[in-house]
Amino acid sequence: MRIVIVIKSLGMLFALMGIAYLLRPDIIKKFMVFFKKGKRIYLAGLIRLALAVVFFVAARECRFPWIIFASGIIFLISGFLIFMLGPEKIRRILDWYQDQPALIFRIIAVVVLIFGVLIIFSA
Repeated sequence: MRIVIVIKSLGMLFALMGIAYLLRPDIIKKFMVFFKKGKRIYLAGLIRLALAVVFFVAARECRFPWIIFASGIIFLISGFLIFMLGPEKIRRILDWYQDQPALIFRIIAVVVLIFGVLIIFSA
């Protein structure tokens, strides 16, 4: 039951991040700038891999385990992709995203918000 609280807390964190990004899309760009420096992108990969483990462990305890498990798979794949593509390729991808209009960042914010609500509901 405690792991469900962790998952719900992560869902709340994602939902709050989505709201923050929706209100201030420039926050996403600041995160991109932060992670582009040096080898910090590997930190994002590690965070994603850790989230994958948490979601996999928690899936059996949740109301809709397949949603939590699928989220874990998404985090796992994205974490591995960061390590496989390497910092230079990721920097180019982030540079491309940073050049997009604010509407794209607001769409990303809505996706993050919906993901957070889905995680809360599924836990």
